[in-house]
Amino acid sequence: MGQVTSEQVNLMLRLYEERREPRLREAREWFSANFHVKNEADVMRVCPPGSKENAYMRMVLSYWEMVASIVNRGLIEEDFFFENSGEQWAVWEQVKPMIGAWRAMFSSPTFLSNLRGLAREAQPRVKRSDSQVAGTNATGIADPQGACRGRLNSA
Repeated sequence: MGQVTSEQVNLMLRLYEERREPRLREAREWFSANFHVKNEADVMRVCPPGSKENAYMRMVLSYWEMVASIVNRGLIEEDFFFENSGEQWAVWEQVKPMIGAWRAMFSSPTFLSNLRGLAREAQPRVKRSDSQVAGTNATGIADPQGACRGRLNSA
């Protein structure tokens, strides 16, 4: 494990405070419970452009992409971060089926690449219980009834 500085602890606490902001908390709860998509039609049905749900999706993705960028740049020691957060991995699993389509649609081959990189680093660290495995379907999408849902909503 690497050395953790007081600056890193303060940044981690700041990120936690941001997660507790009422609108972001509401967005995270919505995302965890409802964003279970496999294709563009599902996204349009679940969170059409201009809807509150679309804003929630964008809030969650932009928050975790920002956090991933901070961790990927070494501003928070990786082991310290992963000891205290696992939600980003579940978010990545939920959006993974859409990444190719979104990158093409936005002409952005690096869309959510920070989150992708962080999720790859998290994978070996995520201790998945049998109930969490059962809560994830074959495509890797967290099942709304799965164990990850309760874990996300509790943070």
